[in-house]
Amino acid sequence: MAHGYTPGLRITDNTIIRKRRRLPLPGSVLVEAGQAVQAEDIVAATELPGNVVTVNIAHELNIPPEEVSRVVVVNEGDHVQAGDLLAEVKALWGIFHSTARSPVEGTVESISDVTGQVLLRGRPLPVQVKAYISGTVVEVFEDEGVTIECHGALVQGIIGLGRETYGELRCLVDAPTEVLTADLVDDDCAGKILVGGSLVTYDTLQAAVAAGASGIVCGGINDTDIDRFLGYPLGVAITGQEDKPLTLVITEGFGRIPMSDRAFGLLRDHEGQRASMNGATQIRAGVIRPEVIVSHQASVSRQAEPLQEPQLAAGQLIRLIREPYFGLLATIVELPEELQMIETESKVRVLKARLEDGRQVVVPRANVELIEV
Repeated sequence: MAHGYTPGLRITDNTIIRKRRRLPLPGSVLVEAGQAVQAEDIVAATELPGNVVTVNIAHELNIPPEEVSRVVVVNEGDHVQAGDLLAEVKALWGIFHSTARSPVEGTVESISDVTGQVLLRGRPLPVQVKAYISGTVVEVFEDEGVTIECHGALVQGIIGLGRETYGELRCLVDAPTEVLTADLVDDDCAGKILVGGSLVTYDTLQAAVAAGASGIVCGGINDTDIDRFLGYPLGVAITGQEDKPLTLVITEGFGRIPMSDRAFGLLRDHEGQRASMNGATQIRAGVIRPEVIVSHQASVSRQAEPLQEPQLAAGQLIRLIREPYFGLLATIVELPEELQMIETESKVRVLKARLEDGRQVVVPRANVELIEV
């Protein structure tokens, strides 16, 4: 068998990257096909309906529900401010009266004599979609969004936290084996994406937040530090929506694991350049990898290669993701066609690989991931 397909991490300095940017609801597309955009440019916008707030008029004024329409002083469709009068009941020639007021700014959506309630629709919530990468608009979807294309460098990670962010790359360590400690973070880190080595600690995450850094890229992190940073246990379904001011991309895994030389070298080569970063991760069907992208300038003359379906082949660089070789890098030597029996007495497809120390090992193909360079 010449090759096989497998999940993989992409680490490349020059590839064609496409990002589809869609609105959650129909709205307005603000750019045109062929237009050059920067990562933080707004390319589409819409408004989400505001939250519905229920005001129980019958309860507040102590009247039967069927009398609500008689005592309200607003109509459906009226715009009200927080504190505006919604309904009023007067007794004994106005000496005594009760009132119900709007708790929010919004629009009167309905008045019901059945429930005795007034429904208020809060102010619309603006939604703006940014380009995320600096490039060219190559597709426009009317009222929905666009596709942005660029030539750029791409480093994918194992797991990430946080939303899309942007910043200038800054390396805080000299080698991929070094730990990114809190004392390395200073005021000059504000608005930047910090590059570490083998481990980022909880104290470093806190120091980066205090300094106003946009994000951190590092080889490893302890799972307990992630839980402590989030304030709750990390889930296993999908990340990327965490309410944190810092985006995190881990390239290797949990624990102290040196960042791969290729990933560290690529990020260091682009130090000082502006990058886009997203911590969204999904490990089940429809895999989503956290990523760091550096869009090349239009003057780059090298021919970029489009992203291809990951595949295994002799000579490819891989990472072993199961014990006893967890985290080690290796090069594929051979891909035997026949099934082989492993320790569990199951017959599976395997590969032969050469570790960095020269040893040759045989492992199931399911226990590796491709490092695409």
